[in-house]
Amino acid sequence: MQQFEAFIARHKPVAPSFHPHYEDALSIMLEAGGKRFRPALLFAVVSAYNELLIDGAYHAAYAIELLHTYSLIHDDLPAMDDADLRRGHETLHKRYDEVTAVLVGDALNTYAFEVLANAPFSDATRIKLIRSLASNGGSGGMVLGQAIDCHFENQPLTLEQIKTLHINKTGKLIAAALEMGAIIAGRNELEKEIYDFGIKVGLLFQIQDDILDVTQSDEEAGKTTNNDEAKNSFVTLLGLEKAMDEANVLASEIQEQLLSFDESLQGTLSPILKSYLHRHRQQ
Repeated sequence: MQQFEAFIARHKPVAPSFHPHYEDALSIMLEAGGKRFRPALLFAVVSAYNELLIDGAYHAAYAIELLHTYSLIHDDLPAMDDADLRRGHETLHKRYDEVTAVLVGDALNTYAFEVLANAPFSDATRIKLIRSLASNGGSGGMVLGQAIDCHFENQPLTLEQIKTLHINKTGKLIAAALEMGAIIAGRNELEKEIYDFGIKVGLLFQIQDDILDVTQSDEEAGKTTNNDEAKNSFVTLLGLEKAMDEANVLASEIQEQLLSFDESLQGTLSPILKSYLHRHRQQ
């Protein structure tokens, strides 16, 4: 991932002006790092079939990371989760002000599609990539999940409703990363299967986050924890023990489906997923 980090450094959103901190604020959360889980999934699919396409894939991976980072900045706002810490750093509305955080999120959102539009692929491939990122990160995906999450605070949902919430809020962008990898690799026959697999991975990822929210400190998580009491999380609905059981079952299903993929794809995805499939147990 070092080369990807270098790519990000070379393609930072630049807005030189007399504003005292806007340009710096655009880069802080990007440079803070994070798991880079979604880019890693995209690279895994591409490298399984054609490593020569990895350099071009940096654009798509960066676009996903930009959109994801915007969502975190907005998720931390006082109107939403009102969090103080993200990626081990003070959140933007705390470091600067709420207006800066809102506008930086807006800027990263739109810059994601500028980066993707400049990717060195055919027009047809770029359109498919843009469609995938927009549909999964927008009104029928991540944003929908956020809307449900915020509206139903302090209003308990059913387990199926919570799954719908988090499939949209978290799962679809993870699924999009895998789907976009298949698009870049030209594996049209794999797109739906790998997308559906990504939905499961995303749902597990969210259950694990809910577990870690109550079992880790702010310092361990690198973000504000114990902040979900009013939210519809798997832990608030099921309790910690049953949420762990739910994560274990889903992790086993994902492992089984992973073994159904061809050897090349198994070989690139397995090392990444190995670090995540059971992270809810690592306490």
